[in-house]
Order: sequence, then structure tokens, then C-alpha cells
Amino acid sequence: MEVNEKFKELLCSVKEKKPLVHHITNYVTVNDCANIVLAVGGSPVMADDINEVEDMVSIASSLVINIGTLNSRTIEAMVKAGKRANKLGIPVVLDPVGVGATPYRKETALRLIKEIKFAVIRGNLAEIKILCGMNAASKGVDSEETLTDDAKEVAKVCAKNLNTVVAITGVNDYVSDGNKVMVLKNGTKMLTTVTGTGCMTTSLVGTYCGVTKDYLLAAAAGILTMSMSGEKAYEKLTEAEGSGNFRVRLIDEVFKLKGEDFMRRGSINEVC
Repeated sequence: MEVNEKFKELLCSVKEKKPLVHHITNYVTVNDCANIVLAVGGSPVMADDINEVEDMVSIASSLVINIGTLNSRTIEAMVKAGKRANKLGIPVVLDPVGVGATPYRKETALRLIKEIKFAVIRGNLAEIKILCGMNAASKGVDSEETLTDDAKEVAKVCAKNLNTVVAITGVNDYVSDGNKVMVLKNGTKMLTTVTGTGCMTTSLVGTYCGVTKDYLLAAAAGILTMSMSGEKAYEKLTEAEGSGNFRVRLIDEVFKLKGEDFMRRGSINEVC
């Protein structure tokens, strides 16, 4: 079966099964993450109190952990929920937002990786390099690394070292399980004008992880859902419209996404 056909089947599975995606995420983008999961066909829940995270993740299809707005209370909840998910075989996805911005963020991310087995880690090039102990340039939560074909090798090496699927998103996107690398070439610069498109992408990855054990495919499907929908949203903007209209249209396009869009629009290269 061609890879685009597999993406089509994954999207159908999401809409049929409506996976419950448990989030412990940041308060800047929490509403957008919930809406994007609903738009693609999943069911979001945002629960971060340490007294209920184990119970909540026990009924979920996947868990998304996002360190965008850290505090000591939610870190302990992340660890507790992640360990419970691991015990139950529920996939856990990590978004190491701004991991290089402060020592506290880096220490937290490394602790999470040490104590939790992640199905997918999605970040920009700087975030992924920092997690792997490589030198990287970042400013706040943004990468100052130039995304070149070297990112392909970074994705592969880091996936092997971290024993997970690694997804590096940027102008092009690189997804690897340590053996295979998928290079995705959809998207638009307008995605950088809206807060939280990275967080939303991670939520989409978590949604697809809730319906398959092929986490390489799930990560790529989540990224393509965002990048293709971004293209379609941008194409429909008028000259009088800007980033606010783009944000609304983006969610609309995720809602309207069809399996055939992967066949017609998806730009995917597999590299062994």
C-alpha cells in the first residue's frame, strides 16, 4: 500500500474512533490545541491536576505533554501521567517547547525523557538538537538554526539515541524512527504568524497516535494535516485578510480535510 493511502486510512480511523487525547499542555495554546483535535475528529481533554491525571490517562487513547508554560506542579503531574500511560501501553507524545531557553526547561525535558518512554518527540531543529546533547541556537521558544538537509541526519541520529520517533518541523519536516526518514515538503510561511501552530501539530500527532501503533506514520500524518491545511487556508485568504483570518481558516481546513487530500497534495519522500 502506498504511503498516501495509509495516511488516508489513518484519517478515516480518527474520524471513526474519535480517540480521547489527554493533554498536559501550556495555557497559551490550550484552547487551540483542543479545537484542532476536535476539528480532525478526535476528542480532547485538558487535565493537569496531579490528583486526577492517572485516572484520566487510563481512559485515554494517547497523552500529549507540552512544556510550554512550566511550573513545578504540572511537572510532577506530567511524570505521574506519563508513567501510568507507559504501564498501560498508551502512547505519549512530547513537545519540548523552548527547551534551550533556560536550564530549568532543559532539566525538566531531560527528566521527562529519562522517566517516560515517548512514542514521538516533536520539536524544531534547535529543540531536538538540545535534547540530544548537540549545540544549537535558539531564541526563547524559536529556533535560530537554519533547516538544511543536515536535519535529516539529526532526526535519524536522535531517534536512535532517544529510542523514539523524532519529528523535526520547519520549512521542510523530517520524521525518523532511527532507520527510515520521511521528508515532508508541504506548508506555508503563514503558519509562523500564528501562535501555537507547533503545539497544535503535536496535538494532531497525538490524535493519530491514538489510532495506530505505527508512530512514524502517525507523526507524519499529524504534520501533514497541519501543513496541507495551512496551504489551503493561505490560498483562500483575500488581500484584506491577515493572520487572524488565517487562524480561523486553518482550523476550518483541518475540519474539512479528506483522505484524498493526502493523495492529491501531500509531498512526501521516504529515505531509507
